[in-house]
Amino acid sequence: MPTDFTLPELGENVASGDVLRVLVKPGDTLTKDQPVLELETDKATIEVPSSVAGQVKEVKVKVGDKVKVGQAILSVDGAAEAGKTAAPAKAASAPAPAPPAPAAPAPAVAAAQPTPPEEEDTRPVVQPSQKVVDINRGARQTAEASEPDFPVAPASPSVRRMARELGVAIGQVAGSGPGGRISIDDVKAHTKKLVTTVAAGGAVAGGAEALPDFTRWGAIDRQPMRAVRRKTAEHLSAAWTTIPHVTQHDVADITSLEELRKKYAKQVEAAGGNLTVTAIAVKICAAALKVFPQFNSSIDLAANEIIYKKFVNIGIAVDTDRGLLVPVIRNADTKSITQISIELSQLSEKARNRKISLDEMQGGCFSISNLGGIGGTLFTPIVNTPEVAILGISRARMEPVYNKDTGQFVPRLMLPLSLSYDHRVIDGADGIRFLRWVVEAIEQPFLLALHG
Repeated sequence: MPTDFTLPELGENVASGDVLRVLVKPGDTLTKDQPVLELETDKATIEVPSSVAGQVKEVKVKVGDKVKVGQAILSVDGAAEAGKTAAPAKAASAPAPAPPAPAAPAPAVAAAQPTPPEEEDTRPVVQPSQKVVDINRGARQTAEASEPDFPVAPASPSVRRMARELGVAIGQVAGSGPGGRISIDDVKAHTKKLVTTVAAGGAVAGGAEALPDFTRWGAIDRQPMRAVRRKTAEHLSAAWTTIPHVTQHDVADITSLEELRKKYAKQVEAAGGNLTVTAIAVKICAAALKVFPQFNSSIDLAANEIIYKKFVNIGIAVDTDRGLLVPVIRNADTKSITQISIELSQLSEKARNRKISLDEMQGGCFSISNLGGIGGTLFTPIVNTPEVAILGISRARMEPVYNKDTGQFVPRLMLPLSLSYDHRVIDGADGIRFLRWVVEAIEQPFLLALHG
């Protein structure tokens, strides 16, 4: 009898992903641990290995599908796996209720058999005589969307009953339980969000202002947000909304540093790295975090505490074709600039080639975003919560700088820096002290050896 292989746990707080590639087809012989799917989650692209072996009978997903943990991916004949059971058969859909007659409605007749309490009911049920009101109506262009338009939602009859009573389409509720299972609390939270956004005045789900119909003015092309872009939008929106940002700017004279960088670039390249300003900035910022521990912290509002970290991990923003990814260099304070250069080159390449793992993008204490390779003078980077600060680097440019010793202007290569920080934990005076320390360390590398 065929066995269903379901999507396993993908990682911490990762409940679903978008199918980028299907690596098997019906008739293929499948071995255990053989990759069957390539998924793009909101954090990385990963390959999903099979936990079963046998002949593929049916592939139940296709490229572009969004799949959830616990969802059936494929069925296998002669499958052998430990501790796995086949997914339950798909429940039959309830018959669609007939529309009421123009005259007084006739009493409703229950057509479905009662479901035993211990049996999972996955059918979208609507009583023929009951009108379900979508409290988000008017806030979506597809206001008439009904529950059957969504995948069958894993929820108990009592949870479905509450959703009907509140006028919520159960298929739109995000489940927080195993395999995306929906609880009563999930329904309540979803309802609260809808009520809040509607009360705000014509807002759509997520709190954004309702969009006009752009087709009134010309042709448009709608493209779905990819998982990484969607997660980036959500993460940065939350950071910008919850963190009181302050951004301070300064410039560092890197004329001497640039001479040293060019002098030792080939030596680092021979070791497998690329000696860049970013790599040097990682080392400098790692040292600065030890001098200014408030920049290596996170706020726990629930406990009214500030968490000071004893480790130093630096995240580097990497521009990829899927959006912004932030791989993390761990224990940067203990590594040489050459070691950092090698690791940064490897992580950046993995991020752009979709080989970066979730673990390699977690645990950051402080972030650096270098846009100098593209251009610009200054910018205001957004803090990568739960971190409390981020350093932005823009393009260095030659400028005339006054030399007080000679009384003349001399050309110097100046590097613009922008430091954004969380004003709840970092005061303005500490912000500029941190930035000035970084500037002086760039201009006088001896400070790194002096402070350790």
